[in-house]
Amino acid sequence: MTQTTTSASRMAAPIPTTAPRLRWSRDALVARVMMVGVMALLLAFLIAPLFSILVNAVLDKQGHFVGLAHFMAYFQTPSLLRAAGNSVWVAAMVAIISVPMAFVCAYALTRTCLPTPFKATVRLIALIPLLAPSLLSAISFVQWFGNQGALKSLLGSASIYGAPGIILAEVYNTFPHALMILVTALSLADGRLYEAATALRTPGWRQFLTITLPSCKYGLISACTVVFTYVVSDFGAPKVIGGNFNVLSVDVYKQVVGQLNFSMGAVVGMLLLVPSIVSFAIDYSVRRKIKAQLTARSVPYSPKPHRVADALLALFCVCVCGMLLATIGMALYTSVIKLWPYDLVFTLDHYRFVLFESDMADAYTNSLTVALCTAVCGSLLVFFGAYLIEKTRNLGWMRNAMHLMAVLSMAVPGLVLGLGYVMFFNHPANPLNFLYNTMPILVISMVIHYYTSSHLTAVTALQQIDNEFEAVSASLKVPFFRTFVRVTVPVCLPAILDIGRYFFVVSMASLSCAIFIYTPETILASVAIMHMDQAGDVGPAAALASLIVLTSVAVSILYSLATRVLLARTQAWRNLSRG
Repeated sequence: MTQTTTSASRMAAPIPTTAPRLRWSRDALVARVMMVGVMALLLAFLIAPLFSILVNAVLDKQGHFVGLAHFMAYFQTPSLLRAAGNSVWVAAMVAIISVPMAFVCAYALTRTCLPTPFKATVRLIALIPLLAPSLLSAISFVQWFGNQGALKSLLGSASIYGAPGIILAEVYNTFPHALMILVTALSLADGRLYEAATALRTPGWRQFLTITLPSCKYGLISACTVVFTYVVSDFGAPKVIGGNFNVLSVDVYKQVVGQLNFSMGAVVGMLLLVPSIVSFAIDYSVRRKIKAQLTARSVPYSPKPHRVADALLALFCVCVCGMLLATIGMALYTSVIKLWPYDLVFTLDHYRFVLFESDMADAYTNSLTVALCTAVCGSLLVFFGAYLIEKTRNLGWMRNAMHLMAVLSMAVPGLVLGLGYVMFFNHPANPLNFLYNTMPILVISMVIHYYTSSHLTAVTALQQIDNEFEAVSASLKVPFFRTFVRVTVPVCLPAILDIGRYFFVVSMASLSCAIFIYTPETILASVAIMHMDQAGDVGPAAALASLIVLTSVAVSILYSLATRVLLARTQAWRNLSRG
């Protein structure tokens, strides 16, 4: 009897209690090591370059500590101080124009009974600026309203160069960003509120003021902060069309490239961080206050047809799309004529020059290489980092620190990040110095610069998967990385592909992030466009900018066709209920 009990206890106790602990501790150790690796990458390529800017801002050219002397010198120089005020003023004006325009278009797309093909066409046209470098809009507006512009007579004695040109170009560049945010905000509506208001005979304008605007106020604030941050940190449009109207982003470039004054450039870089961090803090605070607008009891909102209102909103959307198409159309037109406005004969000489008769072909090839590498490497790094944050346990403070660094890159302008890379990786004592002046550092800068948006996309996709998958895998002694490959990746494949497409498109068009760290061998197409425009070669510059747009469009089409095949094989489980 005693022997039987003893042998039974030996069989029951050790095996089920110790094995899971060993497996869990092994997986937890692997997860921690991988998390440390991802955090080390963010520390080395995001935090350390920013710290280098801070250090250089308080040192002189000989490396001696001078405290706030550079800051005091900056604020005592009227022309430099005026650049900060100009940046804030222009960004505020762009937000005042761009966000209301986007709101009206978003309202037409979500709250009207306009035909579905019309709405799809408006969405497609509205997203075109995302595919183009910021210089394209500036070049186009110069062709429309410049000294030899087609519509120069509309301005009279006024000039497009300076604040007016920057505002027009930035409205074009920021419109799709604001539209996407506001479409999402207006899509979430509880129809019961409008039904109750209608039953109480509340006028439509009052429903708009008391229900619609309060429900999307956080979206409006978020759109304003995104637009403001984009304009303050953008470099391409002010450089091409800004004239003598100085702004912070151009000031950084002049201090570093024009005068080789890295200390003062670091000061301007720190100042450029301030509005971006303030906007980021406001946006982050707003997002934390957002509450669920749709509950289990909510009723989807069904807009009712209003002929006059729908017609006016459709007319507004047509006008906006017309202006967007006119902007991109002028750039395309400039690329296929000999010389504006003197010789308007159709020709492909500019494309031939860019692709075959100059070294601009290398710039275009470099941009393709960087975009493809960024899409692949960035997607893998971002999604794996988001997975470690959302689906692994026992990480403690590491999870919060990782998430903080992941969202911090949104507040860092591309110019500031590039300047930090110059100061950090160019130092001879840095063990990572071998990356400087190479293609990999361009890829890394693109991944880090656009990390936050992709990270939030991945986190949103992962949060839709129940944590029971990981719990069941742990109970069955299945390593977490096997669950990651066989379950998580196939389920989240649509989000991963979207992240890859996003990385490709933004890397093709990015300028500010690469302006300080390219070399003659690694020059990108966006940088080459700026140089050609400065040299007066507007036709080749427009041709290369158009090539970027056409390439992004082609990749997006191929992406849509390819993903249909992949998703049909990996997402078949979603359609099981229909069968």
